[in-house]
Amino acid sequence: MGFELKGKVVFLATGNIHKFNEARAVLAEQGLTAAMLRMKGVEIQSENLAEIAGTSALATFKECHLPIIVEDAGLFVYALKGFPGPYTAYVYNTIGNAGLLKQMENLLNRQATFRSAVAYCDNLSGAVTCFEGEAAGELTHIQRRGGRATFGFDPIFKPDCTDKTFAEMTLEEKNKFSHRAKAIRKFAEWYKST
Repeated sequence: MGFELKGKVVFLATGNIHKFNEARAVLAEQGLTAAMLRMKGVEIQSENLAEIAGTSALATFKECHLPIIVEDAGLFVYALKGFPGPYTAYVYNTIGNAGLLKQMENLLNRQATFRSAVAYCDNLSGAVTCFEGEAAGELTHIQRRGGRATFGFDPIFKPDCTDKTFAEMTLEEKNKFSHRAKAIRKFAEWYKST
């Protein structure tokens, strides 16, 4: 025996509370309710963020049968030919901010883009809808943190049109520039219309 969800509710499959809080704030401003589903989805190896997120969303839906979104993001550094890209989490977990800054030591071009893919699935047919967002900016020379808890490469990424890194911003400020927020807004507008 199942239960019926009332209103527009979406479940975000993630183990990252920071990612969830960012997504929940954007969804709330769109009048949607978000719930965190602590499930580690299937994560394939691919150069394509949408393919990674989509495969994970379908696999997660098959386990929980709930309307699910999965977000995958990557930091693409121009001088490093797009590295770390879809391997961002692995690179962060192995060398961290200090390691990436070391790779950038003698490079003049510090341009980088954060990209996000949000995949939605609510059926077993294999149909997944994907939304993408990006934030263009540059890598700083040192880590710059603010007062709130941040994660990943936020302390070394400064989006264009601001002097602050993601880590120095409030959640509300970050969501004005964030790749993730842009992709989630696209999803929310579509989801509300379905």
